[in-house]
Amino acid sequence: MKFISFTHDDQAGFGALVKEGVVDLGKRLKMANLGQALREAGVDRLRDMAENHGADLGLDAIQGFRPVVADPSKIFCAGLNYDEHVKETNRQRTERPTIFLRLAESQIGHLQPMLVPKESTRLDYEGEIAVVVGRGGRRIPETKAHEHLAGYACYNDGSVRDWQMHTSQWIPGKNFAATGAFGPYLVDTTEIGENDVLKIETRLNGQVMQQATTAMLIFSIPELVSYVSSFIELSPGDVIVTGTPGGVGAKRQPPVFMKAGDTVEVEVERLGVLRNPIQAE
Repeated sequence: MKFISFTHDDQAGFGALVKEGVVDLGKRLKMANLGQALREAGVDRLRDMAENHGADLGLDAIQGFRPVVADPSKIFCAGLNYDEHVKETNRQRTERPTIFLRLAESQIGHLQPMLVPKESTRLDYEGEIAVVVGRGGRRIPETKAHEHLAGYACYNDGSVRDWQMHTSQWIPGKNFAATGAFGPYLVDTTEIGENDVLKIETRLNGQVMQQATTAMLIFSIPELVSYVSSFIELSPGDVIVTGTPGGVGAKRQPPVFMKAGDTVEVEVERLGVLRNPIQAE
């Protein structure tokens, strides 16, 4: 099952992809956002509705993609979670995951422009895999983590590098408007098993910049779910972004930053291709 968030007739909505098009779950539930639906209806009900109804509209009828979960109450991002990226940043592995927060307002959807802000020319790509919580909980054991997930999606944790490095706190550089791309789909856990290894690749103007698999994560997805849920209760619709591989633009010689006119793609095996043009704000 693949869920999408979109605009149609100038209204925010979400639904599920079926062979004939899109089942408009938002309209049926009288809700605008997938996060709210995960919290109030639950992922099982969403699956059942999608499986028992035909398409309400064709995919070509939507006006545009929104962040697949546009209204998460919390977005946790794991930093330095691939060895190659740790090495290129001249850092050392840590005993615990490095976690920072991204704000929902900074996100955009598939095919929407990522913006180079007026304050910087150092917008960098970070191809990642995001997991979305389907069932909330506190102190979730690693062995139970998969049971708490709704699904998986591509993510581009666009980073304004000079602002990220102003101090030891990364949050400013990780939260400029229209820098966090999320989508195009949320692929639910009926299609992705807890032990499945997924390949990830980031391309800038068609050139491969990053390649890795989830087997290369320092802290696995179950470890991240368990760690984050140790200090705060996870809620349905919450997002955990699992970290970027080596090959970021800031650490290349010479550095490669995204500029207006570029196109960046994050492709994850079985999750699709997240594609965004780059524009100046």
